[in-house]
Amino acid sequence: MTEIRKHNANETEHQVLRVHDAFWQALADRDVDKRFSFCADFVTFIGSGLNEKAANKTEYIAINKKGVEQYPAKFDINIIWHRVTVSGDMAWVESELEWELTFDGRSEKEMLRNTVVLKDIAGKWLIAHVHGSMPDYRLTGQNYMTNADTFKRNIELEQQVYKRTKELNEALEHLKATQSQLIQSEKMASLGELTAGIAHEIQNPLNFVNNFSEVNKELLIEMKDEIENGNLTEVKAIATDIIANEEKINHHGKRADAIVKGMLQHSRSSNGIKEPTDINALADEYLRLAYHGLRAKDKTFNATMKTDFDDSIGLVNVVPQDIGRVILNLITNAFYAVSEKAKMTSQTSNPLTGGPDYVPTVSVVTKLQRPLPGGRGSEGAMVNISISDNGPGIPASVLEKIFQPFFTTKPTGQGTGLGLSLSYDIVKAHGGELKVETKEGEGSVFVIQLPIN
Repeated sequence: MTEIRKHNANETEHQVLRVHDAFWQALADRDVDKRFSFCADFVTFIGSGLNEKAANKTEYIAINKKGVEQYPAKFDINIIWHRVTVSGDMAWVESELEWELTFDGRSEKEMLRNTVVLKDIAGKWLIAHVHGSMPDYRLTGQNYMTNADTFKRNIELEQQVYKRTKELNEALEHLKATQSQLIQSEKMASLGELTAGIAHEIQNPLNFVNNFSEVNKELLIEMKDEIENGNLTEVKAIATDIIANEEKINHHGKRADAIVKGMLQHSRSSNGIKEPTDINALADEYLRLAYHGLRAKDKTFNATMKTDFDDSIGLVNVVPQDIGRVILNLITNAFYAVSEKAKMTSQTSNPLTGGPDYVPTVSVVTKLQRPLPGGRGSEGAMVNISISDNGPGIPASVLEKIFQPFFTTKPTGQGTGLGLSLSYDIVKAHGGELKVETKEGEGSVFVIQLPIN
């Protein structure tokens, strides 16, 4: 037991306090006999419970034995504050106690306010009356002493809630970690979709570089001959051709470099930093890469690609990795839709599939949406990126679910159900909107709206 004394007591007061403290320590030790060795035979008791009272020592002992039966374990009890008063052969101690009970490893603290009256009987201070109350239980009229079972059950329930909350928090953290892994998997999956397209796209500038290098080699040999012949005019003409070819080599080398940088940028985690970005170039790049990626997996697939880019858009401040992923995801979905419809067309004459004359078509359109009259500068201006297909459309029964995480209409193993969900979150994080319009049997249009700021 720890004690906090508020004043210097004299010897008589010390004697009273020793009896008082030992009386409460015996309660913490669950020793009923020892506890009542400090009590007079005529001791009485009143507690905070409505029925918690004892008119004599026998009744008071019965209350204590019931408490020990219901909670036999020892517990800690501390004196927070007390004041002792002695007057002749009578004394009383006012105090605030705090005890700590433990159930299944969970501790619960309770405060107890008391007034203990003592009487000097034949030179020995004995407790004549105890008045205790537990402030937290004033309204219910219950406390540990009269209803230990309920008290214990409440703590057990709190313990269960604590454990369950801990389990849920751990499960939430695990889910977050799993979600992060799935998001990375989705990013890598989209990178895989790009690989074949990148290989095709990068081959073109490499072919140009190789071809012009070969031409320049031949021109230099020819120039050497003309120099030996002293034909200065022809040397100058050949030099002009070589310079032009070198410019083309440089141009296509930069083109290959841009493709590689775009691939690396797509594979990296986003740094979240916005930078001026050519939206038209970004959309055009991913349109071709997505198409060639699908062609690499299915050589029989063909589709018409249409673009209509608004040159007045200029550069827009966005996180290019993130917006690139959104565009790529929507274009890839559009190609998948028209590919599926093309397969259905070859198997059925159902008019909803487009019939034998069906031509798979994916269109990408950008448009600068001017601010309303009265706006200042670019305030309120938006850029719209529309990606449309003439695929089978989205059934009304699933339209409201398409942006939900893990929802997919693709066969098992062909989709994570995170593409549209991530795209929606990315566009929202940019302060924009991702909308969809669809008509079953005719196709879908996804519109990315981004503010220009």
